[in-house]
Amino acid sequence: MKKFLAVISITLLALVIVACGSNEEDNSQQAANGDNKNEEGSTSEESTNTDQDLYEQIKEEGVLRVGTEGTYPPYTFHDENDELTGYDVEVAREVGERLGLEVKFMETKWDSMFAGLNSKRFDMIANQVGIKPERKEKYDFTTPYTISTAVLVAKKGNDNINSFEDLEGVTAAQSLTSNFADIAKEYGAEITGVEGFNAAMQLLATGRADATVNDRLSVLDFIKEKGDNAQVEIVDREDEASESALMVRKGNDKLVEAVNGALKEMKEDGTLAEISKEWFGEDVSTK
Repeated sequence: MKKFLAVISITLLALVIVACGSNEEDNSQQAANGDNKNEEGSTSEESTNTDQDLYEQIKEEGVLRVGTEGTYPPYTFHDENDELTGYDVEVAREVGERLGLEVKFMETKWDSMFAGLNSKRFDMIANQVGIKPERKEKYDFTTPYTISTAVLVAKKGNDNINSFEDLEGVTAAQSLTSNFADIAKEYGAEITGVEGFNAAMQLLATGRADATVNDRLSVLDFIKEKGDNAQVEIVDREDEASESALMVRKGNDKLVEAVNGALKEMKEDGTLAEISKEWFGEDVSTK
């Protein structure tokens, strides 16, 4: 009888140990799967500890990782030699050079751009990110390096869309998280989501969308490059200018300060104006 009770006790003890180990493993797996993550894509403690020292880490590694589309001319795209180039790319490279850092570009679709920054895949975004109040609540911006206006684009020769007011009830091809999508919605457009500028132009040219609200400088560059084959035209323009800046995660004051210092130098010595004129024929960094 005593032997039987001893066997029962040992068996029960083994079951308890296994159960405890299983619970610990499940908790570890939940953490690995992100169950304890905040909405910024990392645990609060990790975000605070890592981002406080981000600029120091960048300087130690000597590499600044920058998120960009690579499909948004003339800001960020691949040339005939498949080299990444464009206005935003050259601005970011110049900033990196002045900070003594190698700039490593991480190409990402626009609708995944913010998630890539949140998950710390890169340190900064250089992709014509418009400064918006709701974005400033979650991210930090540098001083603006591009000032432009939104334009309404329709298929060439159309008779129905001639002003922003004509967007009511029509289909607009827009990147879902862009400033321009918000403008189109405000005028009552039905949004068709696209991944970037070129996709919007293609839907417009083929008649699968009625219009798009987009950046004036990008549209002018597109029309210039395509010539008679552009098939689209600007039909209206907003008076209010928008500002675009480099964007980083909240809590990286040292990084923002360093980048702002480089941008200030570039403005003062004329380098930023030179880069701007190279791509647009005018200085788009000032009003």
